[in-house]
Amino acid sequence: MENEDRMEKATFAAGCFWGVEAEFRRVKGVIGTAVGYTGGTKSQPTYRQVCSGKTGHAEAVEVIFDPTVITYDKLLDIFWNIHDPTELNRQGPDIGTNYRSAIFYHTPEQKAAAEISKERLSAAKKFRGKKIATEIVPATEFFRAEEYHQQYYEKSGQGYCAIRQIQE
Repeated sequence: MENEDRMEKATFAAGCFWGVEAEFRRVKGVIGTAVGYTGGTKSQPTYRQVCSGKTGHAEAVEVIFDPTVITYDKLLDIFWNIHDPTELNRQGPDIGTNYRSAIFYHTPEQKAAAEISKERLSAAKKFRGKKIATEIVPATEFFRAEEYHQQYYEKSGQGYCAIRQIQE
């Protein structure tokens, strides 16, 4: 990767990781993505184990981005707009703690930016008084999901994830 030392990492959970990954892959300045599991207790969990709800992991997307092209704040804006952050442990028909809304921060600066953006969104009252359920927590080990989940929409040409499309 050219200028690899400039690249930064962001990790988001917003329901089914297929749709979340597809949306971030469309963004200029996003260099790469991977879907996987984070925020749980089991090492090297499988999709089946995560879906059981017993590992504590969230389906998440790791985003590698060039901060000279797109800022972390802009990635946060995209995150807030592609799912319903007021839903606790679900997005659309997908229900369970693995579908929770979470921002896994990698630096103190990311934590501060995430908290500010969440406060700003709450103050905007966009969700008619509903409380934002999104967790803002330190990033833990990220376990890459099985290969068939990576870039699922591009490989399959289909999907069902309950995801809101980015307004361009």
